[in-house]
Amino acid sequence: MSFLVSRWVSEKLSVESLRDLELFGGEAHEDSQESLTSLPHRDTMGSFLPDSNSYELLTIIGRGLDDLMTVNLARYRPTGEHVAIRRIDLELCTNDMVTYLQGELHVSKLFHHPSILPYKSVFIAENELWVITPFMAYGSARDLICTHFTDGMVELTIAYILLGMLKALEYIHHMGYVHRSVKASHVLISADGQVCMSGLRSIFSLIRHGQRAKVVHDFPQYGVKVLPWLSPEVLQQNLQGYDSRSDIYSLGITACELANGHVPFKDMPATQIKLRPSEALPELLRPVSPITSFETSKPQDSPSGLASLESGLSQLEVDDWDF
Repeated sequence: MSFLVSRWVSEKLSVESLRDLELFGGEAHEDSQESLTSLPHRDTMGSFLPDSNSYELLTIIGRGLDDLMTVNLARYRPTGEHVAIRRIDLELCTNDMVTYLQGELHVSKLFHHPSILPYKSVFIAENELWVITPFMAYGSARDLICTHFTDGMVELTIAYILLGMLKALEYIHHMGYVHRSVKASHVLISADGQVCMSGLRSIFSLIRHGQRAKVVHDFPQYGVKVLPWLSPEVLQQNLQGYDSRSDIYSLGITACELANGHVPFKDMPATQIKLRPSEALPELLRPVSPITSFETSKPQDSPSGLASLESGLSQLEVDDWDF
């Protein structure tokens, strides 16, 4: 049985630059201060010991970064808790990704929300960067589509997942950021059904010099990997720019991905995706129930959506896994 954790795509890094980061208890960047004032600060970094001897590596559950990153299922020795560890080989990385990775780690320190995957500890172990996160037993929504829902998920399950995504995006937008990488592979699900957003590598802050910008004109550095999910205004890169509403378009594409079993526009060449007209809408391959009453149709914080998900995953028997 395969256990996949969300892929973290980053490329370069130096030990010295990471050690110099004001990431482990340092001050937030000036550009982010305004977005933090309305929310209490709670530091989750350091809740797990930054010592490789505190973790027992059990098995490899994923790879990424052109095999520069290995994701391990591990046991945290002090408590026996299972965690996921992303280990990135620093010796094989290039300097071009230093700022890129620093930005992701910085944002992960600022964000504290139950619907966003937390980084419990980040430290250097010999020549590797170790990032400790909770173990999300069901992997990503994309993993579930590939292994158990090849024809798409049922509507109640989709609604349950989208509710968790919306909670995460509401928080991210409130903090003054645009996610820019919303897709099923960046939605992780724990053994108890908690839905968490990940994929913060392309996130962009609207806060500049203490002011919230109205629009963004920046294209994600590694946006080619998420082209089918990006909104037309992000792809067009014109003077009008885009804002956090572009994430809602990506959420809609993700809903189609969950319903169809694959992402719309997946067979379209990258050059055509960038030039596709704004009125080009994704297609749902199967009929869905129309929403006639918002009060009766909206997903609730109840076990119903989770029960629908669990019924389709009964074969996994997460509680019986032998680690």
